[in-house]
Parts: sequence; structure tokens; C-alpha cells
Amino acid sequence: MQYFSLNTNVKQLRIGRGVSKGIGKELGKYVVATMEIPWNIIKNDMGKSPEKVINVTSVEKQWIEDQIKELPEFDTIVGIGGGMAIDVAKYISWKLNKKLVSIPTILSVDAFTTPAAGVRVNHDVEYLGIASPNPLIIDYDLLRSAPKELNIAGVGDLFSIHTASFDWQYANSRGKSEYPYSQNAIDNGKKILDFIYDNIGNIKENNDNGLRSIVEAYISLNTICLPIDHFRIEEGSEHYLFYELEERLKRPFIHGNIIGLGIYLLSRLQKNDPLFITEMMDESGLIYHPNSMNIKREDLRESLLSLKNYVKSKDKLWFTVIDDSMIDEEWINENLSDLKFK
Repeated sequence: MQYFSLNTNVKQLRIGRGVSKGIGKELGKYVVATMEIPWNIIKNDMGKSPEKVINVTSVEKQWIEDQIKELPEFDTIVGIGGGMAIDVAKYISWKLNKKLVSIPTILSVDAFTTPAAGVRVNHDVEYLGIASPNPLIIDYDLLRSAPKELNIAGVGDLFSIHTASFDWQYANSRGKSEYPYSQNAIDNGKKILDFIYDNIGNIKENNDNGLRSIVEAYISLNTICLPIDHFRIEEGSEHYLFYELEERLKRPFIHGNIIGLGIYLLSRLQKNDPLFITEMMDESGLIYHPNSMNIKREDLRESLLSLKNYVKSKDKLWFTVIDDSMIDEEWINENLSDLKFK
């Protein structure tokens, strides 16, 4: 599954061990968007110092705009870290028309391969702009400097194909698909899932092949979704539970892990082979139980009870199984029974 030269926004990919070293020497004046831990790991290997380092603490649009006002003259924005740092770099690249270099230090979310920046406007998710990394740098040594659970979390945005594709098929069957339905996109998404299933052992081991598998799958997802101009096969009801919880609890989560919780619960609401996808998440080592994210049972219960109203209150969210389902106390008690809480 090597789609690196096909329809994807990744203009150049460098992948291997130590490939991030010295990247600063290839750039003109550059600014870094990052966080303390990843920057401390990589800063001495950049080869040249940046004009400024933005310490990313938020992806609220206004916060990013405030950072832009303080930037010196520069040519390139380098995003180093997880999804928040990469999204801030993408937004700045788009807003100021600057070259983007993306260096993920964890694979917990697919932000480093998607063109739009996922920002928040009053806690609501908005995907803005188009930014293409040139290059995208996947340094195995750098990725393995992080806890392996943060890389395994990358499968969350791939396993979500299981539930999101179901939602699109369901919406189409109800005459409520927002886009022309594509069985070809659904079928190709299934091939990505099969590819991940075939590489689950490597992914759990956090070895080179496992890391590459996640990256290949993300880029392959782009080759399906960019031509049809949406990510309907990958984002659906499982993401909407995440959005509700994030707004309710007003704190960030490790993206792939909270998506895993959404997959666990919404696959059951869909009656969409939940035991199989749960087994796959378990075999990959994905962490998705509420206790690992400090989500209390009562918070999750209230989130589920409010989920339909939450979705209906957001005009930009697509039609999913949530719109036609009844999530009541009985369903919640039955489907939370095997989840682990503190």
C-alpha cells in the first residue's frame, strides 16, 4: 500500500531513522510550532536555530491569531509534535502563505497528513484552510522517543473507518447523505482497515513496519478522501461523542484514544460487528477505556444522554446513526458495563 505519489497533499515524504536531523540547515528563516517535551528532544538536532518558537497551548482560532501578530519575518513554519502543534503550523502556513514542514513526534492523530487545520472556535471544531507539508518527515527514532501508546493511538483515526463508513452508508440509505455516495470510497476504506488488521502485530510492537503502516494508511486515506472533498468514510458518530465530551469537560484528549472509546460505543449503537472491532482495538494495544482518560462514568452517561441533542444543535455535523437512535439509561447501563472506570 504505497500511494505516496498519488492524490495526496503530502508534497514530499522523508521516512526512516534519523531523517529529521539537520533539517534546519535546509530552511531559510523558520519558525517552530511545538510543545516543551518534543522541542527539548529535537532542538539540538535541528542544525540551525529558529527565529521563534511558539509554545502551543491551544488550538482556539483566536489564540493562534494572537500568536501570528507576534511573529518575526520568516519563510517556513515547522510543526513539531502531536496534532495540536501540527494544526497550529498548518493554520499559520495557510493564513500567511508560508512553506510548511511537518515533523510529528507521535502518530496519535492524522493531522500531519490532512490538508485542513483542525481549530476550535468557541470549543467547536472547524477545519480551515489547505496546507501541504514539504516535506513531511517521519523519523522512526524520534517517534520511538515517545511512549509507544501515543503512536499506537494513531490507529484510532483508522479504525474509525469501521463506524464512519457505516454512518455514511446508513445516511445514504435514508436519503440523507450530504455528498454523492461512493461505494468505491467505502470499498477502498475497507482495504485500509484490512491493511491495518494485517499489520496489527507490528503496530503493537511500535517497530519500523508498524509506524510505517500507520503513516501509509493515513496517506492512503487521503488518496480516497481528497478527490471527493470530504472525509465521510473516516469521521462519523464516533468523532461526535469525542466532540461532545471535549466541549462538556473542556479539556483535550489523546485523539486516537478518545476516538477508540467512540468506536467502542457507537459500533454497539450501530449493531456494526462491535465485538470484532473491539478485538482489533485490543490486539493493537489501543487505550480506550474511560479510566485511562480520567472520564467519570457519570460524565460519560450524561454525554451519551445528550449526544443526539448535541449533534442536532451543530449544523455542520453529518447525519449518522445518532440522529435516528434512542440512547436511554437501559442502553447506557448495558454498554458501559464492560468499560473500565476509576
